[in-house]
Amino acid sequence: MKIQLRFFASVREALGVSQESLDIPDSVNTVGAVRALLRERGGVWAEALGENRSLRMAYDQQMTDADTQVRDGGEVAFFPPVTGG
Repeated sequence: MKIQLRFFASVREALGVSQESLDIPDSVNTVGAVRALLRERGGVWAEALGENRSLRMAYDQQMTDADTQVRDGGEVAFFPPVTGG
């Protein structure tokens, strides 16, 4: 399954990337599982997307929580709880 990722504000700055396409295994089927998969990259990924970090998440441009199911072609976005204008 292929999804689109978007990163905003301080998350984007920490990772050095604003978007990417990612093929994920079938076992990665929720927004929270996508976040965990990205943390497995280690380094800044583990830090910026860490479980202890307060992050907002969206799926297909709708605010969501970690239990939201992802589908092929969907978009997952991560951003800090407060972003500047």
